[in-house]
Amino acid sequence: MCRGTPAFFNSHYMRKKIYKWHRVLSLVIALPVSLWAISGFMHPVMTNIRPSIATQFLAAPGIDPAQLNISLKVCLQQHHIDSFSNMHIVQMGGQQFYQVALDDEHLDIRYFSTRDGKLLKGGDQLYARFLAKTFLEGNTGKDRAEQQPVFTASMAMPVHDCCMIATMNVMNSHGAKIAGVEQITHFDDEYKYINRLLPAYKVSFDRGDGIRIYVETFSGRFGYAVDNKRSAFDTFFGICHTWQWMDALGDTKYYFMIALTSAAFLTTVLGLYIFFTTKTKRSDKPVMKARRNHRYTSLIASLFTLMFTFSGGFHALEKVLPQDALHSYIPQKFSGEDADIDFAEIDSLAGSRKIQKISLCRMNGKTYRQVYPKMNMSKADGRTDLMKSMSAPQQEVLYISSGDYRILNDGDRQYAVWLASGFSRQAPSGIVPVTTFTDEYGFVNKRLPVWKVSYATNDNERYYIETSTGVLSTRVRDKDLAEGYSFAFLHKHHFMDWAGKMARDISTMFGAAMQVAMVCIGLLLYFRYVRRRSL
Repeated sequence: MCRGTPAFFNSHYMRKKIYKWHRVLSLVIALPVSLWAISGFMHPVMTNIRPSIATQFLAAPGIDPAQLNISLKVCLQQHHIDSFSNMHIVQMGGQQFYQVALDDEHLDIRYFSTRDGKLLKGGDQLYARFLAKTFLEGNTGKDRAEQQPVFTASMAMPVHDCCMIATMNVMNSHGAKIAGVEQITHFDDEYKYINRLLPAYKVSFDRGDGIRIYVETFSGRFGYAVDNKRSAFDTFFGICHTWQWMDALGDTKYYFMIALTSAAFLTTVLGLYIFFTTKTKRSDKPVMKARRNHRYTSLIASLFTLMFTFSGGFHALEKVLPQDALHSYIPQKFSGEDADIDFAEIDSLAGSRKIQKISLCRMNGKTYRQVYPKMNMSKADGRTDLMKSMSAPQQEVLYISSGDYRILNDGDRQYAVWLASGFSRQAPSGIVPVTTFTDEYGFVNKRLPVWKVSYATNDNERYYIETSTGVLSTRVRDKDLAEGYSFAFLHKHHFMDWAGKMARDISTMFGAAMQVAMVCIGLLLYFRYVRRRSL
């Protein structure tokens, strides 16, 4: 180099500076990277030690016409109910009830006997018990829907009191005893936002593992199962990986994460520069051996470090960017006239198929009965464990108009388009059914089957609509894909999906373990460097 050239441009000078920056940044990120890596290593273990439950699918026996002794319209009139949000017919404890949601949030759900219209006291909690017990222990064996209580002379109750019979059957059913039932109206440290379903009930069982089952009563849906072991893992993951202890700081937590992941990314780049521009002297000295180990361990680990830190930082950045406020449902109210349902006519339209579920919907100013014929159980089996199957069958649904009782052709598709148009205020360019979780519509969204309604405007936005509940599951735009694919492929290693979940888990755990090894060897090398300097 020519005399008089500034020292900054001297390659030896620059290399010393890079060494220093690499060392300082490595010390700054050592602890957070270790916490992320150790908890990331444990995450696949967590997903594989979930509490064992019998099913995630409620195999309802179907509507029993013999128990429909009073119409819903008359029942509502008896209880002075002028309007409601929606209704179903459900079975528990061998009895059948009108399940009526009075509000759009489904916080006030009431149950009336289809035999005599009597109100079932505490019906929503009772149904939560029934659902949780069914999900935990299944529908096999002694079917709870068929059980009848044993009455004795000391029981001062009429045998025909279906509300009391259902209560006794559910409360005294065989199997694990229930320790408590609690309504959940907001997400918390145990029942996190990732579970999506609200409001829900937390049903705790009196068992050694302390298992808790979360259920959504109005859809009869399984939400989440956690026992003491899974709870301990979740707490560990929340502390070490998502840093829940910083939640009180709001977006500041994510800015802090972005800074640390950026520092880790830069440290890796500097380390790679050092690796490809220097050579370690061959020597049997311990410090030289440590340097060689660190060099080659870091080279292998660096690819995973770049993947984890880039996708993790991108994911944190997405949390602080402005988000459009979206309504998840379109409020609907029905009157007593809408509740005038001719079940005999509906049965005739369904043919020989038993009706499993019925609800109401309104589109284009007209009310329809959503009628679900009973599903073939071989098709329902795929929903026993949604995390494993990652799919759910498309169930047939009839849209029968009120008044003239005509079947709306392609009604479910039309309803999906109507709902999506209510959210987007535009005309769609395409619509397809979705029965499997994909890279774009992942397991995190929880709801299947849904309709994907696409638009050619607003960054090619796509709305995923669950017509059975009238809920917008999620909206995706082209600009959302970069972060979604980054997190799925680089952070959760979905690029290994072709080899199956086990291979993906092994890849994730190997990458996380390499981060820990790299940090440990690097710290060992640093402390030897400090000791040598102090001599």
